[in-house]
Amino acid sequence: MRTLPVLVALLMLIAGGVGVVASVGGVAESPVEDDPIVDAAVGQTNVGSEETVDRTNVGSEETVDRTNGSDEVTLERLEEVEPGGTFRVLATPPGATVTGGSTLHDANLGTTMELDVNDVDAAMKTEVVRRHVENAETDDDRQRRILAEMNRIERDEERLHERQSDAVDAHANGELSDRELLDELIRIAAIADEYDERLDALDDLAAETEGVTTPDRLDELQIQLEIYEGPVREEALDAVRGETGGSEIHVETSQDAVVLAMIDEGADQYVREVIRDDRWDRGGGEITSDRAINVTAESYPETTALREPDAFGAGAVHRVTVDHEFGELRTFVSGGTDQVFVEQQRIDLAEFADFEPVNTVGDGFNVTVDRSYAGGPVVVSVADAGDEEPVEGVTVTKSIGGGDSEAIGTTDADGTVRTLSPAEAYRITVVDEPQVAVINGIEPTEIPRLTDDQQPEETEDEGS
Repeated sequence: MRTLPVLVALLMLIAGGVGVVASVGGVAESPVEDDPIVDAAVGQTNVGSEETVDRTNVGSEETVDRTNGSDEVTLERLEEVEPGGTFRVLATPPGATVTGGSTLHDANLGTTMELDVNDVDAAMKTEVVRRHVENAETDDDRQRRILAEMNRIERDEERLHERQSDAVDAHANGELSDRELLDELIRIAAIADEYDERLDALDDLAAETEGVTTPDRLDELQIQLEIYEGPVREEALDAVRGETGGSEIHVETSQDAVVLAMIDEGADQYVREVIRDDRWDRGGGEITSDRAINVTAESYPETTALREPDAFGAGAVHRVTVDHEFGELRTFVSGGTDQVFVEQQRIDLAEFADFEPVNTVGDGFNVTVDRSYAGGPVVVSVADAGDEEPVEGVTVTKSIGGGDSEAIGTTDADGTVRTLSPAEAYRITVVDEPQVAVINGIEPTEIPRLTDDQQPEETEDEGS
């Protein structure tokens, strides 16, 4: 959502006019320099037509019912899968050295002011671009100016990718803290959003002019920009602005990979986003929506058995969405590798299928910890050891790897409190002086990886 300063800036532009750079030598030069820009709004409405697979009989041949009216085609055979059972997730590469932990992301006045200032700057630059195109004297000149701006955004996206890769590698090498990495990823998401809005403006300008069109590359660029705008970053941005309360966010990196995860208390959902550059061929060939759907179905067989996917994309990147009754899965599939390289996922905690409970009874408490994999949700439930009624208002702490205990909250009316699983053994303590109950040595569970991203099986040495 645009802030008030942005609206004021735009009104000033309209009232006073904006100068534009004239074309030189028949080539329309862009009026916008290469300075990085930041916009506070994260998350754009997707453009283009979408297509839906009617998965009425998973395991047999299927046809695609395209909402845009194109011909039916036959998809590949898929292994028959019963709905439910697990929610697979993309993770750091099997066997990779992982860096990370968790950080509390909350309101930050300095970051908010920085975003607001850059938000105004970004809106002004987009308006300059719009005026530059509108002031073209001929339709051909307008076409050239639109294409020039698209080329600029394409170069900007490449720099944005390099900036994100550098930040992830710096965190993996111990050069950035969890909080510093998350702040940088938020800035990158905001920049990507402004580039997305600028592409929307160029598309609108082309549609307004007879004989002027935008190439399919615009759709591919917009899909690529969505990669930087995941749901955890969106929630973190709202927290920085003070629009929501602070949240614990799991941050995990290895070379070429980043995992962000959190619990959205308002929606009672587990939220996760992952980028794996090692599975993305940025120079790869084209991939079709049909193939992208099949790649996602093969990688997440249980989830895609719940609801038919929607696919949209162009060129070498396609986005596949599975909006099912227990949440939403969104993947980005790369041409060249034919692999999912980005995951953005929401899962209702009430339906989370990958919990494994551990329990203790002591000092009047019956404590159950529903544990999960590193970065996954953990639910601590406290009941009275006598009548099994939920106990509200007791403090629950978490200690990781023998470190100091830190409070994760107090139990609600259902006797529960939630947190995120660390990557190593941890201790949960329930305290209501003088009563204390402890579960020590809780191990995270195995990550339910994608079917094509499994940990290699250990083999015995020859001759052993």
